Amino acid sequence: MKNLFAFFVVSSLLIACAGNDKTIIIMSKGEASVDLNAGTIQAKDGAGHEEKLVAVNKANISFKLNTPAGEATVELKENGLYVINVKNDTIIGSYQPYTSASQAQKVITQESLSQKIDSLQLLSEGKNVTAANRNYFILPNQATFITSNPLAQVVGPYHQMRSAEKVDGKDPEIYRFYSIKEIREMITKLRALTVAPE
Repeated sequence: MKNLFAFFVVSSLLIACAGNDKTIIIMSKGEASVDLNAGTIQAKDGAGHEEKLVAVNKANISFKLNTPAGEATVELKENGLYVINVKNDTIIGSYQPYTSASQAQKVITQESLSQKIDSLQLLSEGKNVTAANRNYFILPNQATFITSNPLAQVVGPYHQMRSAEKVDGKDPEIYRFYSIKEIREMITKLRALTVAPE
């Protein structure tokens, strides 16, 4: 994870300096094979969650996907950060507002807990998902534009959130993604917290 993050930062800085183009995070189960010249991404149903970062300096790019979910073609037209899902599983995520360490330790109210459960339930069903809400329901063999900011941070499924700090007085732009299984487990755990102790 540390190597991926370091590569991501260096690649993002190079892209930002060049004034171009696209940062692509490929999420797979087992390692994915990427051929930029042929415009292909191949993935098998391996073990564990993997992420591969690719930096591309092209106005328009497309990839032919060959994955456990079948074959598809995705087109990336806008400049910025994308996630391509080549897992045989839906990936769900959203923007995470920056919270200082002191604010993160605040006790959550039952009302806030209920709102969080409702929000997660809607996300797990692919409802209330819009670019304006900055949340994402990424089906297998789908590419999704996340943000025009190539320096945004992405935390993938099965990884813990990293600590983040303000840079030049600006809040970091962070997106957290989960597998649909993780979301369902989270909903179950949160619902258990709403039950009054006997």
